Amino acid sequence: MRKEVSRLWEQALEDFDTAEKLLEVEKYYASVFFAEQAAEKALKALFIKKKKRAEFTHDLTELAEKLNAPEDIYEAAAELSPDYTITRYPNAANAVPAKLYTRKSAEIHLKCGEEVIEWVRKELGLEI
Repeated sequence: MRKEVSRLWEQALEDFDTAEKLLEVEKYYASVFFAEQAAEKALKALFIKKKKRAEFTHDLTELAEKLNAPEDIYEAAAELSPDYTITRYPNAANAVPAKLYTRKSAEIHLKCGEEVIEWVRKELGLEI
């Protein structure tokens, strides 16, 4: 596996682990952000492997579409994509991001991140 792909994949797994740990300590907005980051890095790893080039975007739906992802993965990407910005910037969220997310919303985003990661894992031909 190309080093760039391997590094993105490894960081995607670390980001997902971080998202899980942040959920446990009730930092829901940060958990959501790291779930988005995990999915983004996983999709970018797969994009590089399949297309032999990087794609400079933070739009997960764009990546999913260009990778011909199945509908459920596209939907998970669509759920996660806005959180790249909204979780971090009050002006993007029109509120304090830390107050916008609940346990339930963080759990939904974690599930979406997990779906993307598991699909990418299969596409990369990696074992669990």
